[in-house]
Amino acid sequence: MRILYSHRVQSRDGQAVHIDELIRAFRDAGNDVLVVGPPAYQKAEFGAESSVLFVIRNRLPSFLYEILELLYNIPAAIRLKKAMKDFKPDFLYERYNLFFFGGLVLKRLYGLPFHLEINSPLAQERAIHGGLVFKHLAERLEQYNWRNADRTYPVTGVIADQIAALGISRATITINQNGVDLARYQPRAPRHAPNNGITLGFVGFMRSWHGIDRVISLLAEETDAPPMKLVLVGDGPVRPELEAQAHRLGLGERVAFLGLVQRDRVPEIVGSFDIALQPRVVAYASPLKIFEYMALGRAIVAPDQPNIREVLSHERNALLFDPNDPKAMRVAIMRLARDPELRGRLGSAAREQIISRDYTWAGNARRVLAVAKSASNRHRIDGV
Repeated sequence: MRILYSHRVQSRDGQAVHIDELIRAFRDAGNDVLVVGPPAYQKAEFGAESSVLFVIRNRLPSFLYEILELLYNIPAAIRLKKAMKDFKPDFLYERYNLFFFGGLVLKRLYGLPFHLEINSPLAQERAIHGGLVFKHLAERLEQYNWRNADRTYPVTGVIADQIAALGISRATITINQNGVDLARYQPRAPRHAPNNGITLGFVGFMRSWHGIDRVISLLAEETDAPPMKLVLVGDGPVRPELEAQAHRLGLGERVAFLGLVQRDRVPEIVGSFDIALQPRVVAYASPLKIFEYMALGRAIVAPDQPNIREVLSHERNALLFDPNDPKAMRVAIMRLARDPELRGRLGSAAREQIISRDYTWAGNARRVLAVAKSASNRHRIDGV
């Protein structure tokens, strides 16, 4: 098939991983893909965003920034129209973004089938975490976009429920979780020598609500346990506070801040974790790190909440803890630290879950293509 892929992402972060991997999977399956997105996207380094966007985001008043987001639809629609005329795609696949409706314009004007990937309810997310001036407009545009897509691909069942609550038919909704490349994420055998110490690990953007500070405190407070160290991969606004905390508690080399690393180093680093951590997560997300932990056969500790239970099961392929109990994560970590057999069993089951559920980028591409081909066949039949 010929796929016109549209997005408005300018930063090279977890969003970019999803975009690049899915495009690669489409192409590896023998499809032609033309990508239309911000020119700055290709120039940004991993972990960074466009310098122009950084200045605009941090210096402009919020209402002007949101107006610019709306105005971006003009050049985006022009580029998409030209791409559609030249490329003649079978359908348009767009990664949803707030105030962005380039794909919907092509559907409305030219009847191009419009498939929408939804990674989060951004109107809600921005209102809570980033602030929204035009909150009502953002909500209305979001709902209009979702309602008018021919097919939607939410990354969790939690988001799928939000879409269906708008009166959208479940038949048009396909849940497509995040994924992983199994060839690049090969598991390492679990270590069974507690004398060498237990490595706890976290990968991702560090925010205050992630609860990493409680893991650092655990290292300082737990004396009746195997020696433990913590490896943190990534960056974020709370990193200086975490570094100061580790220094204040005298943990020294027991807490390693690796910062941003190139993607090709992640499997090796995560493969060295004995216990892989997801201390906190928002209620609707599909955390990329969890799928990478699973593929590498790591023993996972994660919060017990609906979006996580879509992927992980307590005692079967992870230890899930009550996120409202401040001691629950510590109990789960200490249990795994003392039990190498449990770590090995949970890690193996997590890897098996990735394979059996096909939580891979290739699997994600197959699901989208199956839906698109089915819709195309129905359209041909209806048109006879």
